[in-house]
Amino acid sequence: MTIENDPMGQAIADYHKHGKAAQLRVLSPVLEDDEIPVKTLFRSLQEMPAIERVALEQARGHILDVGAGAGCHSLALQGQGKPVTAIDISPVAVATMRERGVVDVLEQDFFTYDGPRFDTILMLMNGIGIVGTVSRLPAFFMQVDRLLADGGQLLCDSSDICYIYEDEDGFIDLTGVEGYYGEMTYQMQYRGVKGSTFPWLFVDADTLREQAAACGFDLEIVLVGDHYDYLARITRRRG
Repeated sequence: MTIENDPMGQAIADYHKHGKAAQLRVLSPVLEDDEIPVKTLFRSLQEMPAIERVALEQARGHILDVGAGAGCHSLALQGQGKPVTAIDISPVAVATMRERGVVDVLEQDFFTYDGPRFDTILMLMNGIGIVGTVSRLPAFFMQVDRLLADGGQLLCDSSDICYIYEDEDGFIDLTGVEGYYGEMTYQMQYRGVKGSTFPWLFVDADTLREQAAACGFDLEIVLVGDHYDYLARITRRRG
């Protein structure tokens, strides 16, 4: 990823330097265009939703913070005295995290990262969305298996977005939806910088559990949020 193709990284850098940022837009061919308030990427532990606070509380051992962004989760973990390695594909976000005081931060793609084994892999703010499609979940779990220490855990959150297909009678109507309904395509824009389109996955808990089981993992729902979201703990199946 280059600086010229990194709208989120530039938004993060602007907010860090100036305490404000322009509109960070999320463009979608399916849903209405949306906006990410850049300030939320800098939130403190007290400002985080319950799912994130519980995940940080239950993270243990050496922790890998995947898609760390501006580093809010890594900084919170450091504040709790927990060792954490932050990774992100954005060079600008990585540089900003270093400036903000994240001690161990690397410019890395999770799928190609050849690092040590971790006791906790943390993927928050629907971080598992980087998988992109359900068909890529087996490859994702292979990488989890490579990076997860014995007795380790993956803590991730996602959302079941079936509600966007709910009709006026309360029924879910997936007529005309090709493939899995939680597979989205997005593009981000910040000021004059428009990034490449990318796939993003919102996966319901049952589908994630089935895919995890097929790859030798167990899934436990730790917490259910207020809007179809949930926090999951994924561990290797025993025996």
